[in-house]
Amino acid sequence: MISEKEFDEQLINKYASLMALGNGYLGLRSCHEEDYEGQTRGMYIAGIYNQLSPSQTTKIVNLPDLIGMEIEINGDIFSNATGQFTFYDRKLNMMTGELIRELIWKNNDGNRFHFLFQRFVSKDDLHLLASKITVTALDCNAKIKIKTGINAECVSQQKNELTEELVRIMDNRIMHGVYQTTETKHKIAIATCCVTPDESEVSYFTLNNQLLASITQDLVVDRTVEFSKISSVYTSNDMLREEPSAASVNTVQKYLSEGYDNLRNSTTIKWQDFWKQKRVVINSKDQADQLALDFSLYHIEAMTPCHDDRLSIGARGLTGEGNNGLIFWDTEMFIAPFHLFTEPEIAKRLLRYRYHHIKEAKVNAYQSGYEGTLFPWASAFSGKEETQKGSVNNTKPEIVQSSNLAKSSEHIVADIAFAVVQYYENTLDESFMANDGLELLKETARFWVSRTTDTNGDLIIKNVIGPDEYTDQVDNNAYTNYMAFYNVQNALNYMGKYNDPDAELQQKCTDFLKRLYLPSQNDENVIPQDDTFLSKPEIDLTEYRQSIASRDILLDYSLQDLYELQVLKQADVVMLLYLFPDLFSTEIAKKNLEYYEERTVHDSPISKAIHAIVAARCDYGEESYQLFQEGCLIDLGPNPNSSDDGIHAAPMGANWLVAIFGFANITMDINGLKIEPKLPSNWNEMIFPFTWQGARLEITISKKSITVTKEYGPPVSLEINGETFNLTDKIKVSL
Repeated sequence: MISEKEFDEQLINKYASLMALGNGYLGLRSCHEEDYEGQTRGMYIAGIYNQLSPSQTTKIVNLPDLIGMEIEINGDIFSNATGQFTFYDRKLNMMTGELIRELIWKNNDGNRFHFLFQRFVSKDDLHLLASKITVTALDCNAKIKIKTGINAECVSQQKNELTEELVRIMDNRIMHGVYQTTETKHKIAIATCCVTPDESEVSYFTLNNQLLASITQDLVVDRTVEFSKISSVYTSNDMLREEPSAASVNTVQKYLSEGYDNLRNSTTIKWQDFWKQKRVVINSKDQADQLALDFSLYHIEAMTPCHDDRLSIGARGLTGEGNNGLIFWDTEMFIAPFHLFTEPEIAKRLLRYRYHHIKEAKVNAYQSGYEGTLFPWASAFSGKEETQKGSVNNTKPEIVQSSNLAKSSEHIVADIAFAVVQYYENTLDESFMANDGLELLKETARFWVSRTTDTNGDLIIKNVIGPDEYTDQVDNNAYTNYMAFYNVQNALNYMGKYNDPDAELQQKCTDFLKRLYLPSQNDENVIPQDDTFLSKPEIDLTEYRQSIASRDILLDYSLQDLYELQVLKQADVVMLLYLFPDLFSTEIAKKNLEYYEERTVHDSPISKAIHAIVAARCDYGEESYQLFQEGCLIDLGPNPNSSDDGIHAAPMGANWLVAIFGFANITMDINGLKIEPKLPSNWNEMIFPFTWQGARLEITISKKSITVTKEYGPPVSLEINGETFNLTDKIKVSL
């Protein structure tokens, strides 16, 4: 349960993101029904993007609002600004997917009114959302007037993202609007209907791109009155036989008779099934740990478009417009693993988003002077590079950096290949790997082969940016080189496995693997992040490391300054150690964690989580747990503006990664699983599901034992603290 116990206008946009509702198709910011200055409303559909002009970045479209209401009681507008909330309690019930706000409002005459606001986005029907208001006059009879409907004013007038094609009233009760994005030409159809008491007076009108119902109702002391609103949204992307316009109206008509409570109960069942199948349950001395993991899994589920493999996950999910709602490497590296090890079919759909856009990635590579596929740093529905480009006339540092990232953050190519191999090793899905997977591996390998420069017989990779964005265009970034090696190595392996006839590519891959320069540890056991990092000056980072991804260092240093210092936004070498736990000895891993941790300000939202995993494996238990808890505060922490533009999607996955691959300390290869637990001292027990090669496992780890139960599927080769087992049913091992 995410709770807000008192109204604070400073936190309106943060909580609108934290408590956002969603089902992977539709996301809804949890704004208040009443208006407040600076409040950012938002409703988003996965895959609906627009670009206002060629000089502007493509962004996710904020759709017409269905939540806002003007509520008037005895002539006074309902708001904390015009009266007083004498009681206030708002909560997101993550177990049911319902947002509930209960309050008592006292107007300027001293009369009190009890309000209960409820809403949900359906998990049972992806196109459905509903809300309900229950009002009780506590001190005097009164007249309430509510205006609500479809409000396209904010998006149409201010941002010019949508054109209005049709607004109308159907059957004298259903408000219906059809809109189109200005550049991408997506059609969006919205229908909504207010359900009111029989005695209510209802009329309809249009005003400034709004189609509204005006509802007037008498309130009698201590007599509760209910108003509900049933809405649906469809788009031209849905690929249904039925036109979006008709589908939206038909859906509202279909559900009107069921009522809010029955519809809510149907979505509750779906959420409860999700938690039963995928929740990580921990017994911790600090309840914040369970809350953080529940919060993470709730938002992963709410942001993932499981219904359509043409879609992927934006950097803020469907909770806001931060990062323009675009798709980055976060999906494959931090979010997809949750799905892979709980419901692998979803991970495959996310990979197929990339497969669908091989053509665009080939064009991107060709235009950059390379072969194969260069997947874009930031993408949307089209699969093209969407990063805002720098220009002679636009030299803002953030635009220049964004442009550099698009040109040089080519590690995303290998990240996608890594996810392909990880998917196959977990599922042994031959059909996928022999077709989509192999093509992805071949074309990404072809890119890396063409990306190298021959220097005195060695192949090197020049002018790249690794995951650490405080280092700009370097040579031989350790993360990039090792990931490229892994990419090409696996392309060659699977070409052999499936008897691929491309002898020329096989020869090039073989030569690449023989000659690619791989940075190794120096005399002090430190692996250089790139060719120049270890020679740069150091500075004291103590004050900057104390904050939670605040980027305070940019107040004192420019990005150009940071490029010339040993200062990391996140440590590429530590990320490498996380992905390949057997690549280096424990001694080398410890040395590099210590070295790079001191030089990392953790301004990347996933940085602390990755450090936490490696620290746990290195038996730095206290440090690991502290990093985990601090990483969980990216959105849930005290910073009042941390999530104004939406929650950060990648840390949601990274928090789960810490629990499973850090504290449970699961590692694997194609031959089996290994578990060597590193539970925090605060945790007495953790229970979680894990899917591996067709077998679903329930794993329970306590201070004294590990119990692994196979719920279904084939036997599993399992190593626990060095002892090997063939799991056919259930085993319990003492620690």
